[in-house]
Amino acid sequence: MADINNSPRLPLAGVRVLDLSRVLAGPMCTQALGDLGAEVIKVEHPGRGDDTRDWGLRVGTRNTAYFNSANRNKQSIGIDLQQPEGQRIVRELAAKCDVLVQNFKFGGIDKMGLGYEALKAINPGLVYCSITGYRSNGPEATRPGYDLVVQGEAGLMALNGEEGQGPLKFGTAVVDMFTGMYSAQAVLAALYDRQRTGQGRHVEMALYDCGLMITAYYGLEALLMGEDPPKYGNAHPSIVPYGVFDAADGPLVITVGNNAQFQRFCNEVIERPDLAADERFATNTGRSANRQALLPELRAELARRPRELLLARLSAAGIPCGEVLGLLEALRSRRSAEAGLLAELPNPETGRVEVLAPPYRLDGERVPVRAAPPLLSQDTERVLGDLLGMDAGQVAALKAAGVV
Repeated sequence: MADINNSPRLPLAGVRVLDLSRVLAGPMCTQALGDLGAEVIKVEHPGRGDDTRDWGLRVGTRNTAYFNSANRNKQSIGIDLQQPEGQRIVRELAAKCDVLVQNFKFGGIDKMGLGYEALKAINPGLVYCSITGYRSNGPEATRPGYDLVVQGEAGLMALNGEEGQGPLKFGTAVVDMFTGMYSAQAVLAALYDRQRTGQGRHVEMALYDCGLMITAYYGLEALLMGEDPPKYGNAHPSIVPYGVFDAADGPLVITVGNNAQFQRFCNEVIERPDLAADERFATNTGRSANRQALLPELRAELARRPRELLLARLSAAGIPCGEVLGLLEALRSRRSAEAGLLAELPNPETGRVEVLAPPYRLDGERVPVRAAPPLLSQDTERVLGDLLGMDAGQVAALKAAGVV
């Protein structure tokens, strides 16, 4: 195979993944596996490709920033899964793979003869991951799953935003993204189990289940209170002062985590010993209860001072802090550059293309971006030739029939 699959030092080197998923949750799962060294073969419709090839800012003719965000370290082959011959090819590929990930609507994959039971019969060691909107054995199994819908249904919109504000979605598709990461974890666990048993597993993931998990401590507090917790926006629900504040020339994050830090904050940062001596603010419990009296004083003092000065004083006082950057500022920051969090790779259409690098570091080194997000169907001939032994004539015949 190509160099993308020649990474023996990566932990998943030698694992082959057949990616029948599209949009975000499934592709995020397979991208994580690819980042860790797996060979990922992404199957797309030969004409349309993944839906996200038509979402957002375009990169070249058939890629977009949205598509590129979830499809690095993959190969793309075009197969029409509605055609029997296309289904046959996928079955042959599945027989040679360790993992399959799919997020078709409930029941759709079975109609094509590509469901878990059908593929388990030809590859008992296959780890098969199904991602749906809702649990497959429940009354809503046939409902399509959409991140925004689940953000509403799982209560995520109810915890996001400022006090008095209505429901607010997260800035990114967090349900899809968390579902992808949870799915990758489960796939890795199933692969580990296969080492002992020799048998694959059917991993079933639902967007709603994962969306509810994201509520985390807010969810448990709602259960204890018997009602929705208050919204605090950029502030902390139980620690004061802890949040985003405006300096004279821009926002910054200040996190005063204990009473000793508050004393240093008042005396050394904003030079207000009177606030440090005020019994109402002596403990975090008191500061939280009296936040309406304290916070206007703090905001007024911070707004009088430049951000650079405040950051220097906060750091000297041992108080965790940081500037609030725009997205492009963060991406282009020295911190991101020194960490190697952006990768620039060759692109046959645009010359070069930038993608985010994987967050994983192993033995002191960031795992590499071995290949840029693929062009649509760019690897069809090579994959079918290398894995299934098809020659150029056979592939040409399949192309003529619209199968690949």
